[in-house]
Amino acid sequence: MIKPTEQQLVMIEQQLGRFPRGLVGIAHQTADGVPVVLQMRSLVDDQPFPTLYWLCSRDLHRALARIEDQGWVKAIEAELAENSDLHAAYQQDQRAYVEARWQAMDSTDRARIDELGFLDLFNRYGIGGIANWDKVRCLHMQYAQHLVMGNVIGRRLDAEFDLAGLAIQL
Repeated sequence: MIKPTEQQLVMIEQQLGRFPRGLVGIAHQTADGVPVVLQMRSLVDDQPFPTLYWLCSRDLHRALARIEDQGWVKAIEAELAENSDLHAAYQQDQRAYVEARWQAMDSTDRARIDELGFLDLFNRYGIGGIANWDKVRCLHMQYAQHLVMGNVIGRRLDAEFDLAGLAIQL
């Protein structure tokens, strides 16, 4: 995790159109320092925010939106239902995400999550806050996790669409 510079904070606000609440730092950036994935707090104003990694790149967001518009979420979900190896890898990615979120969590937030009764939620909610690990919430959150930790869906997107080769400006 990288502490953002003042210039990067301005970029993040430009990318999102607002300043994100709960920002911890930059989880992934380009070689030129353009923020691509943000690391977020798990608790914001006593409300659960189970999305650890947030994609902030406009270029990647647009590319992934086009892929989603082509029906890839449903196609991947169908393949998850049919391909046991893919399903097992996807389940492992979900478990790794939950573990990474617990590891990255501030101890004060963790204590407050316990106090508020949200422990089960944070153990059940996987990538992007999805509770049903047989589904794909969105490709943006999958790819954000992939850029930080690697995952099976992100590798598939790179193989099919060469997202890793996309020039990222903002």
